[in-house]
Amino acid sequence: MQAIGHLRQQPSSIDLAQALRLLGEVNRKLHDAVAARHHYEEAVALYREHRDRLALAHTVRHLGDVHHEARHPELAEPCYREALELYRSCADAPPLDLANAIRSMAVLKSESGETEQARTLWHEARDLYAQVNVAQGVAESSARLARLAE
Repeated sequence: MQAIGHLRQQPSSIDLAQALRLLGEVNRKLHDAVAARHHYEEAVALYREHRDRLALAHTVRHLGDVHHEARHPELAEPCYREALELYRSCADAPPLDLANAIRSMAVLKSESGETEQARTLWHEARDLYAQVNVAQGVAESSARLARLAE
């Protein structure tokens, strides 16, 4: 935490944003959702200032995941929607990052019973996972599509 304090005193807050995002990831792995949310929210605000769309998209998606894991879909959905818009607006967005963001929204739509939207998202995620040779993503997407077809 001393390093975070040091970064708060630096003129460039991009390093602070990156450190906070990483701290959010650590907190999330430790199942400390409150701390993870706090760090992701602060990192999001800093990335907005710096207009780093890919870093913002990644961090907003993870903030959505924290909300989803805390059973707050009404907070997760706007995060996922924003992350998808950001990824789709960046020509250099990694397909795997976009696929993971689509997956998050597809899970949310599946859980809320929005079957048609979920189906469309799972198809898109499966195609992207196939494009980048992520067999586990392809398998999960296919399995989810099969469940939706039942």
